[in-house]
Amino acid sequence: MGGFFGTISKKSCKADLFYGTDYNSHLGTRRAGMATYDEEVGIVRKIHSLESTYFRTKFEKELPRFSGNSGIGVISDTDPQPIVFNSRLGKFAIVTVAKITNIDELEKDLLSRGRHFAELSSGKTNQTELVGLLINEGKDFVEGIENVYHNIKGSCSMLILTESGIIAARDRLGRTPIVVGKKEDAYAVSSESTAFPNLDYEIDRFVGPGEIIHITANGVTQLRKPEKEMQICSFLWVYYGFPTSCYEGINVEEVRFKCGEKMGHADLSEVDCVCGIPDSGVGMALGYAEGKGVPYHRAISKYTPTWPRSFTPSDQSMRSLVAKMKLIPNRAMLEGKRLLFCDDSIVRGTQLRDNVKVLFDYGAKEVHIRIACPPLIYGCPFIGFTASKSDMELITRRIINDFEGDPDKNLKEYATTGSPCYCRMVEEIRRRFGLTSLQFNTIETLIEAIGLPKEKVCTHCFDGSSHF
Repeated sequence: MGGFFGTISKKSCKADLFYGTDYNSHLGTRRAGMATYDEEVGIVRKIHSLESTYFRTKFEKELPRFSGNSGIGVISDTDPQPIVFNSRLGKFAIVTVAKITNIDELEKDLLSRGRHFAELSSGKTNQTELVGLLINEGKDFVEGIENVYHNIKGSCSMLILTESGIIAARDRLGRTPIVVGKKEDAYAVSSESTAFPNLDYEIDRFVGPGEIIHITANGVTQLRKPEKEMQICSFLWVYYGFPTSCYEGINVEEVRFKCGEKMGHADLSEVDCVCGIPDSGVGMALGYAEGKGVPYHRAISKYTPTWPRSFTPSDQSMRSLVAKMKLIPNRAMLEGKRLLFCDDSIVRGTQLRDNVKVLFDYGAKEVHIRIACPPLIYGCPFIGFTASKSDMELITRRIINDFEGDPDKNLKEYATTGSPCYCRMVEEIRRRFGLTSLQFNTIETLIEAIGLPKEKVCTHCFDGSSHF
């Protein structure tokens, strides 16, 4: 997915920019970059790979290179960025959180009209550069950004560092969030409000879908009004979001707690204790324990000294090893007990299969699993919250293929909670992993916990409902 952070201050911004960008590290695993603007030296940019290391280790020693009172940074799951342009709109740097599914079509169109691409990434067009080229076709930044909105399929939110301030533009349907923070002498803008508290920013406002704003050290000016329609990704609350972050004013941990609490109230299973699969399953498990009236135990712990987050190797076997290595079961808390574990989702099922085997090997009497969201039936064409390159990587689609001889058959039935197809699929997942029981949350419960109207939330990966 990716996340970004920008700040503009009445004094040097590089410390806030460095730490604010770092607070978005849980959102991306491939590249990171920062750019600052100084009236005397112009735009200074640096980009590093994060595929085998962390943001701070790459950028801390280079902080003296950056100067000025404004800057933007990004943690990217896609291409190297920021991209710097010297155009008829002026000099600017741009970062994006985007997934552009029609990039080949747009590339051919731009090339046919005499444009060129300089920032190839692994031989492919850098989508942030493509966004910049589309912006440069407008008579001003607002018209250029609207050109992006009208031409791309997928989603795109962006920050643009200019000589006169920072422009923030949220995806036209608001699939990815942007939040503005302020303090006495500075403003900041971020994908995650988690970046604000320790830097002394207070949340000022949430940027609306399709809204464009211009930020200076003195305030925020709206350049384009927000759209009435919104499709913010529900998976932000389920998995991607950091517990202390808020989207649309709704806290991540609070939603996870509510999801667990509602499941705990309704669940008739008899268990001795509840445990969350770190990290994103913990909030749900705490809620479940309260709703069910059973104790919360840490039967699995995350090894944080060397696995604070999982970088994502391109090889699936290495990804599976990383997922296994960071979670360590506690035999003393497992032996002879009926345990219920809460987790955010089941994508491929690889990590779940490995974890369940270890839990029984370590003496667990029963292993029940509760999942915070409904089964993932459809791949995401909008923000790409998983590394899956095909819907067939989803365990649900592989099971549907086994049942139907066609992975695309009767998807609506399999996505309908309580239908015969749904029940058969969930039972098969339970059987394959040797679980005592398995239950998924319903869309209705998830939406109720989030607290937004269903039509404002994208649930496409669960029910295929969102439009393109």
